[in-house]
Amino acid sequence: MRSIWRTPVLGPAAATRDIALVCLADGLVGASFGAISVAAGLPIWVPIAMSLFVFAGAAQFILVGVLAAGGNPLAAVASALLVNTRLIPLGFSVSDTLTGTSPLKKLLGTHLITDEAVAFTVLEDEPHRRRSAFWMCGLGLFVAWNIGVVGGVAVGGQITDTAALGLDAAFPAVLIALVMPALREAATRNAALIGAVIAVAAALVLPPGLPVLLSLLGVFPAFFATNVRA
Repeated sequence: MRSIWRTPVLGPAAATRDIALVCLADGLVGASFGAISVAAGLPIWVPIAMSLFVFAGAAQFILVGVLAAGGNPLAAVASALLVNTRLIPLGFSVSDTLTGTSPLKKLLGTHLITDEAVAFTVLEDEPHRRRSAFWMCGLGLFVAWNIGVVGGVAVGGQITDTAALGLDAAFPAVLIALVMPALREAATRNAALIGAVIAVAAALVLPPGLPVLLSLLGVFPAFFATNVRA
């Protein structure tokens, strides 16, 4: 682990700032997750254990949501797993950051793969900066999320309406701010728009998890258009 910290931090101060902002937002959302879980009647140890050993925010919210609504536990787990299937291709995109590391470090790195960690990693071209981005964001999110969950659990059922405090909007707002620069490119903008339309339309008729996966279809028009021009 010490080699992680010897790796030079991200060059631009803005990148480090962006990671810090995402971690802060993640901690706030973690607090809402902990509070909602306890308010839904789950034992205190359940959201804490999920956050430590599962560490998948969207999947955790879906699982708790299904259980709180009286759904079947197997259906809750299946929905959570379905959402997490997106991490498989994401993991391949950052696999080079774990090349040559020990099995234990690879296991830890795999556990830390999130949408945000991957997003910051792929922005870097130089190998040591990619590793730095991955570990900085991955570890930062893990710590922030779990601290937030513990804090939310401590508050208990006192915060049941996350919308009232804006906690439900904090994380999406930060992510939107981060992706806005990438939308300057027409191909990326079109892919995002098509994916958003597919996800919203599918959410009206499909169970949680599937709309997110189907939104990936928005990438194909941009992919084919790029290949045709090439």
